[in-house]
Amino acid sequence: MILYNTTVFLSLAGARIVARFNPKVKRWMQGRCRIFERLRQAIPEGERIFWIHCASLGEFEQGRPLIEAVRAERPEYKILLTFFSSSGYEIRKNYPGADYIFYLPADTPRNVRRFLEIVRPEIAVFVKYEFWLNYLRQLGRSSCRTFIISAIFRSDSPFFKWYGGAFRKALACFERIFVQNTDSELLLDSIGISATSIVGDTRFDRVAAIAAAAKPLPVVERFAAGQPLFVAGSTWPPDEEILLELIAAHPDVRFVIAPHEIARNRIESLRNQLPRPSALYTESAPESDFSDTQVLFLDTMGMLSSAYRYARYAYIGGGFGAGIHNILEAAVFGVPLAFGPNHRRFRKALELIALGAAQGISSFAELDAWFTAFESDSASCEQTGSRAARYISDHKGATGKIMKYIFGQQV
Repeated sequence: MILYNTTVFLSLAGARIVARFNPKVKRWMQGRCRIFERLRQAIPEGERIFWIHCASLGEFEQGRPLIEAVRAERPEYKILLTFFSSSGYEIRKNYPGADYIFYLPADTPRNVRRFLEIVRPEIAVFVKYEFWLNYLRQLGRSSCRTFIISAIFRSDSPFFKWYGGAFRKALACFERIFVQNTDSELLLDSIGISATSIVGDTRFDRVAAIAAAAKPLPVVERFAAGQPLFVAGSTWPPDEEILLELIAAHPDVRFVIAPHEIARNRIESLRNQLPRPSALYTESAPESDFSDTQVLFLDTMGMLSSAYRYARYAYIGGGFGAGIHNILEAAVFGVPLAFGPNHRRFRKALELIALGAAQGISSFAELDAWFTAFESDSASCEQTGSRAARYISDHKGATGKIMKYIFGQQV
């Protein structure tokens, strides 16, 4: 723990320096200013606190089904939501599903004591892979019931190394570890951790809820005009390079592209490389004339998950970089999926490929072959899409199992 605490203190010192010239780190630091005073003012004594912590936005999407289930089924609890990252906090700081939303104070012994003395959580839930050793150590000594959900463990993580003793001790602080798969349970069992339940990933419940609540997008519907639509989501420049070739090779197909970064100059650069006219979502209306338009750019946030409902084919970006983005948001609508080669660390991508619902590609030629095969065989396209939808349906239900365990009925 001495080494761990030294690392935390050095990280904080480094963040103070970096914050002078890095806006994101500056927000991270500013969000924690006077945090204990603000916590004390916001949370009255005597409330029953259900605390859920998420690293960032992706983990929030995994935790959200549980937050909403607690809100609906256990109204006696007030929900405290904390984030580690500024990106997660800034985007969800006004989320109406939680009563209190804060940054998580840095994991120093003093901060942890102050935080828990003010908040006094009755139940604490960490999402996926947040293992703050001082928080877990102090929670383990308290009466707070502590859980982690949608957890996934790999053999190369510190828990299973010779130097990971402090991390292994932290796992014993959880009353229950809800894991996504059998491999994680077996790894934990190998180090003597048996308080586990395989319930799957709450993200499946989240994407199913998103699909059920998907809002109509009249502009996209008008643009599609009843034709098969190719939707490419969360794209980066290497993705867009081959997509531009695909667009040029198929002038009769309409494309919706949602770049991961929606800076105007980036999108304008792409538009200038297109062989046919394109349009911006923010400059279009349901009555717009799209008769000569081949590409519609989603140049705004929050539309992609609803746009997938209009897709016949979907491409998920990020696979030529650090890794693919959310593939489940498209799969839930029953469409064939393609993505770049850096998908091997993503179990869900591998499972969808094994089912014949998705395909990894590494070049324009491979993407074009994948697309052309479906374009000429609608029955095969429909069968492939139905496998993707069934994959989502078969993996729903983690949230209900977690609720049953926490609130009285073990799984």
